[in-house]
Amino acid sequence: MKLEKSAEICDAVSFMEEAGLNHGSSGNISIRHEGGMLITPAGARASNLSPERMVWLDLDGGQADGEPGVPSTEWRLHTELYINRPEIMAVVHSHPDNCVALSSLRTPIPPFHYMVAGFGGNSVPCARYEPFGSDALADAVVEAIEGHTSCLMANHGMISVGKSLRQALDLAVKLETLARQYLLARQAGHPVLLTDEEMADVHHRYKFYGTSRLPR
Repeated sequence: MKLEKSAEICDAVSFMEEAGLNHGSSGNISIRHEGGMLITPAGARASNLSPERMVWLDLDGGQADGEPGVPSTEWRLHTELYINRPEIMAVVHSHPDNCVALSSLRTPIPPFHYMVAGFGGNSVPCARYEPFGSDALADAVVEAIEGHTSCLMANHGMISVGKSLRQALDLAVKLETLARQYLLARQAGHPVLLTDEEMADVHHRYKFYGTSRLPR
């Protein structure tokens, strides 16, 4: 099971690089596993990653005796999310261009498009700036992402969580797409934002998404 989940992470790293959602060895991915998590090692990229290199940590950041490898410097982001959100089974953190650009503005992504509701609220929040790899950054992300499945990280990047790695990856793709579209809209003028009433209707409709019972 460990190697199977580790191989799933390897495939996800390759996908992120091929899709342009991550560059070089930046970013990290984890899956909840056996009371802890499996996470990409420091300096990981598709060209040097294998299932055997994946690192297991408990949720206090402890490494099992004899466990090889050095975990990503951002392992605290992952452990704190798993501790605070029991439903989370996978975490994806990356530095895609458009999310990074928006994160430097230190503002949420507002409801310029109805798909913003797919992240759990009426906007996609932006966590306050804290140094990379720090406990303070992990705390900032846990605080910002509460009630949501993704958030920007000020002057840094983005993070998405899911009940599966596939879901977390899909959210990462959607977030980068919306970030690009929002930047384009701002370049063209002042985007007209959906109202709270309109977003409430969107949230209601999402309850029926994927069924034949979508309200008229």
